[in-house]
Amino acid sequence: MIALQCIDITKSFGADTILHNIKMDVKAKERVALVGRNGAGKSTLLKIITGELASDSGQVVIPKDVAIGYLDQHSGLDTDRSIWEEMLTVFTELRKMEKDLRGLEEKMSDPALLEEPAAYEKVLSEYDSMQHTFKERGGYQFEADIRGILSGLRFGAFDYDTSVNVLSGGQKTRLALAKLLLSKPELLILDEPTNHLDIDTLRWLEQYLSGYDGAVLIVSHDRYFLDKIVQKVYEIAWNRASLYQGNYSYYIEEKAFRYEQELKTFEKQQKEIAELEDFVQRNIARASTTKRAQSRRKKLEKMDRAGKPDGDRKSASFSFSIDKESGNDVLMIENVQIGYPGAEPIINNLSLNVKKGESVALIGQNGVGKSTLLKALKGDLPLQDGTIRLGSKVKIGYYDQEQADLNTNKDVLHELWDDYPQTMEKDIRTVLGNFLFTQEDVLKKVYDLSGGEKARLALAKLMMQKPNVLLFDEPTNHLDLDSKEVLESALIDYPGTLVFVSHDRYFLNRMATRIVELSPGGLRDYIGDYDYFIARVEDEKEREAIRREEAAETTPASAGAPAVKTSFQQDKDAKKNERRRLRQIETIEASIEELESRIEEHEQQLLDPDVYSDHEKAASIQASSQELKTALDQQMEEWEMLQEEE
Repeated sequence: MIALQCIDITKSFGADTILHNIKMDVKAKERVALVGRNGAGKSTLLKIITGELASDSGQVVIPKDVAIGYLDQHSGLDTDRSIWEEMLTVFTELRKMEKDLRGLEEKMSDPALLEEPAAYEKVLSEYDSMQHTFKERGGYQFEADIRGILSGLRFGAFDYDTSVNVLSGGQKTRLALAKLLLSKPELLILDEPTNHLDIDTLRWLEQYLSGYDGAVLIVSHDRYFLDKIVQKVYEIAWNRASLYQGNYSYYIEEKAFRYEQELKTFEKQQKEIAELEDFVQRNIARASTTKRAQSRRKKLEKMDRAGKPDGDRKSASFSFSIDKESGNDVLMIENVQIGYPGAEPIINNLSLNVKKGESVALIGQNGVGKSTLLKALKGDLPLQDGTIRLGSKVKIGYYDQEQADLNTNKDVLHELWDDYPQTMEKDIRTVLGNFLFTQEDVLKKVYDLSGGEKARLALAKLMMQKPNVLLFDEPTNHLDLDSKEVLESALIDYPGTLVFVSHDRYFLNRMATRIVELSPGGLRDYIGDYDYFIARVEDEKEREAIRREEAAETTPASAGAPAVKTSFQQDKDAKKNERRRLRQIETIEASIEELESRIEEHEQQLLDPDVYSDHEKAASIQASSQELKTALDQQMEEWEMLQEEE
């Protein structure tokens, strides 16, 4: 079944054609990626699909029974409602149905109605139909669904009475995503859904979307995310769409293969054309060979000439070099405490040493202090305690994800040139050209640049500094897929030391030689890339689970035990309690399933003519059903409490 079909979609803005005869289809339950450079027209196509923009020509076909849910990359909720109230708006119809069911239950328990079999049967039939619909639409679990999705998107620790308007922009975007996921449309359209998500939340979203019952169309620059989720890729390039049947890695390989084959075919045909034209020119006038020449000329006239295949548009081209090498010990961080003036410390008692040539990735949940640590290393944030020592000849270059160091009142040319006034203008323009700022682009105001353009300008300034230590805070944010590849290639060849914060797992895998995971409890240090880190963490979890099971089966000796538990024992007890909590959740979920099954059996019994004609028996079953529902409500409350303890 087709969930979406685009037929020859064309869109222009003034004289610029953005999309030309775009063909695309998304089948039910497919996961499809839409990729292309910034400005290629991806978001424009999504807006045409959702009806926010009109196409100049072509047609968007969406079956009547397919509901669309769309998350714009700049989406954010704006409401005075609380978090919980806003999520409940998704289930307005279900909540009304629940209220109507309670009303029908009150009617059925009325002794006067039991004396009127025909009226009772009518109410019972209405109740059964509504109750079946209510269950099918998730009426008995929507509150649990809300809590589950809010927890997955890192709202589990929030007070759900918090007003949405006091949240940050990133939190509002995550909440908009939560609301959209709860609505469960048949076609889910997501424009950059991974923005504002930390790695743990990204992994949760991957699992959720992998099991999603509808179709998903995704625009994303997160290559690791696309590899995990999608089965089909459409690339928008040169105003047209090309289809690749596979994930992102397949798309990259197949695209290169297709280009190579098309180029070979083109070059082969060009060689044949040149030979035919040469033969015609040399032999057309000679009587002995003119017929052969005419035959070849006809062949040329009939030939379907292939055009030269479109390669990628011009890419940025740059590299990072250094003025001089640093010593072997680059950064020595000892027992530091870091925070902002007047606030509680964000980082406590952290120690870390970085050696020359290492590529160290700092990862961890949002708010744990990764960017704060980079600012302290740069010297922008004073330490509250501890020491940070720089090694011999260390020269630091810093990339800020917000590009706060850019002067928005300058034009692009002078934003770079003013830092290097002794450099000739043509050389400054050459550098900017390598970062795709050409001709009139260099006269644009920094204020008017897009996020990707600001990122490229910040990288240009950083390259000119020639530092031997690079501190990067989310360097791939705002960059399109092609620019990310160029940046990675430049950094792989960089002869200095790299310390960076990133949520881009593909980037982490390519760049990191060492993973340092920050958490409120300290840090964990792993030599290797991101996939190695994940494998180690999973191994540790498995070993810990085995240890907890063994500990649970062994009666601990209490004689002579110290009165005060060690931190090791406290940690052991906490993990044991977590294991018990998970088992309790499993038990309650099984109980909930059993109660729902028994309630359904009671509802079916009430439809039996022999039962509903026996008023006493019907009343007894109705009373028993009500008791089961009360027990179900209690179990749901206990399940929710256990979930909140996470």
